[in-house]
Order: sequence, then structure tokens, then C-alpha cells
Amino acid sequence: MATPPARKPAVLEGVLERVTYANEENGYTVARVDTGRGSGPGELLTVVGALLGAQVGESLRMEGRWGSHPQYGKQFHVENYTTVLPATVQGIRRYLGSGLVKGIGPVFADRITRHFGLDTLQIIEESPERLVEVPGLGPKRTERIAAAWEEQKAIKEVMLFLQTVEVSTSIAVRIYKKYGDASISVVRNQPYRLAADVWGIGFLTADKIAQSVGIPHDSPERVKAGLQYALSQSADQGNCFLPEERLIADAVKLLQVDTGLVIECLAELAEPGPDGEEPGVVREKVPGPEGDGALVTGVYLVPFHRAEQALASRLLRLLRAEDDRMPWFRDVDWAKALGWLRTRTGADLAPEQEAAVRLALTEKVAVLTGGPGCGKSFTVRSIVELARAKRAKVVLAAPTGRAAKRLAELTGAEASTVHRLLELKPGGDAAYDQDRPLDADLVVVDEASMLDLLLANKLVKAVGPGAHLLFVGDVDQLPSVGAGEVLRDLLADGGPIPSVRLTRVFRQAQQSGVVTNAHRINAGRPPVTDGLKDFFLFVEDDTEEAGRLTVDVAARRLPARFGLDPRRDVQVLAPMHRGPAGAGALNGLLQQAVTPARPGLPEKRFGGRVFRVGDKVTQIRNNYEKGKNGVFNGTVGVVTSLDPDEQRLTVLTDEDEEVPYDFDELDELAHAYAVTIHRSQGSEYPAVVVPVTTGAWMMLQRNLLYTAVTRAKKLVVLVGSRKAIGQAVRTVSAGRRCTALDFRLSGRLSGPRPPE
Repeated sequence: MATPPARKPAVLEGVLERVTYANEENGYTVARVDTGRGSGPGELLTVVGALLGAQVGESLRMEGRWGSHPQYGKQFHVENYTTVLPATVQGIRRYLGSGLVKGIGPVFADRITRHFGLDTLQIIEESPERLVEVPGLGPKRTERIAAAWEEQKAIKEVMLFLQTVEVSTSIAVRIYKKYGDASISVVRNQPYRLAADVWGIGFLTADKIAQSVGIPHDSPERVKAGLQYALSQSADQGNCFLPEERLIADAVKLLQVDTGLVIECLAELAEPGPDGEEPGVVREKVPGPEGDGALVTGVYLVPFHRAEQALASRLLRLLRAEDDRMPWFRDVDWAKALGWLRTRTGADLAPEQEAAVRLALTEKVAVLTGGPGCGKSFTVRSIVELARAKRAKVVLAAPTGRAAKRLAELTGAEASTVHRLLELKPGGDAAYDQDRPLDADLVVVDEASMLDLLLANKLVKAVGPGAHLLFVGDVDQLPSVGAGEVLRDLLADGGPIPSVRLTRVFRQAQQSGVVTNAHRINAGRPPVTDGLKDFFLFVEDDTEEAGRLTVDVAARRLPARFGLDPRRDVQVLAPMHRGPAGAGALNGLLQQAVTPARPGLPEKRFGGRVFRVGDKVTQIRNNYEKGKNGVFNGTVGVVTSLDPDEQRLTVLTDEDEEVPYDFDELDELAHAYAVTIHRSQGSEYPAVVVPVTTGAWMMLQRNLLYTAVTRAKKLVVLVGSRKAIGQAVRTVSAGRRCTALDFRLSGRLSGPRPPE
């Protein structure tokens, strides 16, 4: 029996008028097009499917099939499309005015098409210098428009090539910005390079591209890329290394290849390259994460191995340095010094605070830890006062802008983020390092629980011999978002770094429900939620209802009762990102409540999100090339302007810096009305609202809830079930991260001296 001929796809032509929904991960789009065949003006047809990279205003020739949706009616399912340049003056004006070409908005589109008519696109393509004939278009803007037109054409070519593998628009733009005219060649011939070179492309996306261009499933190149991906995923979860057996098992599961092939490729990765290139990974015998003293073969990505070795050796070198930039405190009359301090601050130090002050001023490296209400802040202020009294150069830093501001207010001295202090440059190199150390006698780093291994190494590298370095932080909070547990490793039993732990809660702090309950949670006891003026529980067992109630409390009830600004003063902290009470869903609801759409005000839809002026946003990756000294993961700000013509919005960060974002960079930003508790580290807010629901069961741990509660200056509201709160209080975080810094510091591990 003959096979029936394949049905030819249907063809639809129309102008893309509006994008209703776009999934940036896979390019699936729901849009409205004007086919020019409707029964009335402005009648639009819904199209769905693979419209990756299509821009509003473009004329499209789409191939696909017709279908019907029970709710939305007739639809066209797009399988592929090509862009057709518009053929009417009205179409050209709409096309140019859509924001497709940077520098041309509706006003200039109208002027250009009035001047050049149907020849407009040909002029821009072949004789862009003639654009200066249009009133208001000078040579500079004309050059920018010509460059933007060329870039748009090149990006479109890359996008069309990537269309078959469902790579998102924003990633196609990044590939083009990284490789330029070589983009298609790299994608076709070296797809696994993308995972290392281009932010937003992980191994899985690169693997999908590799398969589509014919790279074999069992290719050694694929297996090596998969091993490095598994290590990098593990670093994202906080580990500096993985035990070899666990890495091999993870890679076999990920790659679906034979164990023997993975073992062979791992051995090759650990060897230097043929031209003397450094190996892709380092293997070393280290103590396993179980803490039973047994050694395992740890496999590190090179930057983490180098940083762990270097950080340990530099800390020991600082600690044991013979030079001392504050020699006056070796034989100071402490009774006299502390008496003078009392006249400055108006209060006595408790004995453990006194011990911390002496330690910081006499030891080259020291750690001060303790919970809320135990006087860490007052102790730091006292240390800074005494050092400055001796005219010591004191440098203050913290990992986030908010924490740095708080440190400055507390001490009355200037403080900055660690990134800004070191003047990190594109690529991550710092202006200050061992060859150009900071001009400081005392360096104080607050919120040190947030310091990951790589940042701590950069910081310590910049502290000169003889200077004193004090780490201040609460070791019971969540560890850093990045790899490592630096503060915990510095405080390890039997380690060489001297430390003081403040444990006494001061009487004034005992009157705070926030402080009292933080200590109860840390001790494994449930918080008291009745009869307090600053700590409340709204009981709601249903996760979805708890999400809605969280929004109502944060956006309406707290502002109405306590006079708080819902954007500036109230922060929702969620245990996880996903789910009906997760940060993702809550951000959408909170944006509707706090910054709703308003007629006539511009907004920019990007993927599943909409950005508006007034939105509270956060940076979700380290970008060393933005702002004065980079903009870093966790930086929070407010959108202050949005320009559809220039395709740019501006964010005023919590470090008071205005940072521009091109529209194709918006996947670096997320809304921050609600953030995960992990992302809130180092920040402090007047009021926090925390959904604690059984929907987040796997995330509910004591240090998570403790961290959330200690972010509040004045007020905490928990929303959820008593059962979920009980689970969080009872559950101690399982296991340590895979890190060997504490063993290197104690001298139990000694490898080759790291390169400087």
C-alpha cells in the first residue's frame, strides 16, 4: 500500500503586533498578528509556537498548521518562520517604530518614512549616511542606527540558525556578542565551548546544540564537558570539590554513557594539555564530607583548587607575619584604653566583648561571631574607635551594598562592598592584590558568612603584610551562595585562627520578640507567636492560600497598620523559588499589588516577566562589565526609567549607582519584591514576611528560618502552618559542604604552593 504524500504545511503571512507570552528557555511564544484580512480594523489572529527571535512590527511568513483552542478559539501553530520586509510605508513605519533598531522609536520612524517613503529600508541598508537628511537625525545618531541595523541582521542570522535547537532569543544575542561573525562557526564546530564562554548556556543547552550538529553521544569532548558541568553544578550548590566516586556516578547518570568511558575522560581531564595548557580538573586526597577523617580523592575545578590552597596559605602568612601595622596595642594599658572608650561610647563592654576588642587589635587575623542582640555591632564600633584613636587606617567592607551601608552608619566611617573595595575589573581580576595591597592597618569584613571561597581569596590577597584582618559574622546563618563555607572553616575546632563567640543576649535585646525568637529557633525551640508586638503568625495550612495571604500582608496590611512602604520597608522572604508560595509566583502577585500597569506608562515584557518603572529588582549574576566596578549577584535596586526607543532601562542600586540595562540583558534581572532566603543574606529590612508552608518541605531547615528571622530590624510575620514551622525548627542542615579549607589551615593538608 502506497504511503500517502505528506501534507504540505499551511502558510500564513502577517505583521507581529503583540507578544502575549514568551518562554525565554525554549522560545515557545503566544502572539497576535495582523494578517490584513480581518473583518474589521485591528482584528488580530493568535499564533503559537516557534517564534524565536521575532520582533514586534516585523512582517512574518509562517509555516505550520491550523488548530483550535477550547478557550481561545482559532489559532495558527507555527513550526518555522522567515522575516519578510514590509512592503508598505505604513508597514515600514510600524516595523521601525517597534524598537527593533536601537535609536529609532515611533517619532523617528514617522519622520524617516515621511522623508524616504518606500525606499526607507533600502536607504538604511545601502546608504545609511543619508539619514542625516531627516530633521533631528545628526551624524552620531545616524551612525548608531546603521550599526544597530547591521548588528540586528547578524543576530537574526544566528537566531535563524539556532531556531532548530530552541535556543532563546537572549542567548542567541549573547552568542553573537561573544563571537561576532564567528558565531555560527563556533556553534557548529565547538558547541561545548558555549557552556564555558557564554553566561546562560549550561551543558544541557550546549549538549542539545551539539546533538543537532551531529557530535556523537559518546564523544570524549562531550564526556569531558559533562564532567566539568557536573562539578560546576556542584559548585553552585556550595561544594568546592566532589569525591571522585560521586562525580563519576553523577556523570554516568547525566551523560548516559559507560562508566569506563567517564573514568578514561576524567583521567585525561586531569592531565595537562598537549601544548602545556593547564588541566581541566585537579585531583587530590582530601578529607571526605562525612567528617569521619577518612580521605577521599577530591576532584576540583582548577579555580576552586587554586583559591582554596592560596586562601589557606595567605591567611597563615598574615597570621604569622612579623610586621605589625598596629604595634601600639601589643603593650597598651587596656584599663586606660577601655576607660577612654567608655567616655566615647557611653557604655561598658561585657567581658567577652572586651576579649574580642583585644583580639582584633593584637592578632593579625581574627574572627568575631555571635547571634542577634549579643553586641557584635557595638563590639565592632569599639574596635574601630580604638584603632582610629591611634590614627590607624581602617578599611570597612561587607559583601552587599545594604550591609556596607549599615556598617558605615554603625561606625561613622566609610564602608564599601568587597567588590568595590578591590575594584574588580572585567574578567574578575582585582585592582588590589598581593602586588598592590590595600593601604590599610585594619580591615574589617562584616557579614562574613556570605563570603564564598573565590571572593574571600581575592580579599585576603589584597591585605598587606602586618595589617590586621577581622572577620565578623553569624556562623549559624546559611552559608554563602557561592562555593565554600569560609566562616565555618575559619572557626573549625583546633584551627589556628583566633576567635571570640558572643553568647550573652543584652537586656534591651531581650525585649525584642525578633531577637528572642531567633535564639529560640537556633536552639531548636519553636518561636513564640502570641502576645508580641513585633512577631506574628498568620496560620494558613493551604500553600496556595498562604501565598495569597503573604501578598495581602506585605502589600496592604503591614503598610496600613505600621505606616511602612511596601517596596522599601517590607521584604517577602521565601524558602524556595518555585511553587504557589515561592518567590517566583509571589513576585508576580506583589508586582500587581505594588507596581500595577498604568495606561500611558512604558513597560517591557521579557520572557515571562514585565518590567516597569518603580519595580524592585535584583541582579542574578556577577557582571564585571556593568557599572563602575561591576554589578554582582544579589545587588538590589529600583527601576527608575525605561526608554523604548533606546531599548534600555535604568536601575538605581542600593549602592546609589545608576546602572543601564539594554533590553537584551534583562535576563540578568529578576523582580525582588520577594526573594529566596538564600538571596537575602547580608541584607536587613525593617519588616520581613516569610511564607512557611509544607509545600517547601524539603527546604525547611533551622538555619534557613533563623536566617530569615535575623534579616528583620523591627518586625517579623510568618505566614503558614505550625507543622511546617515545627519541621524547620527541628531539622538541622544535613551534612557539610565539600570543602577542605579547615584542613589546609590546620596543616593537615599541604599541597604544592599555589601560584601567586
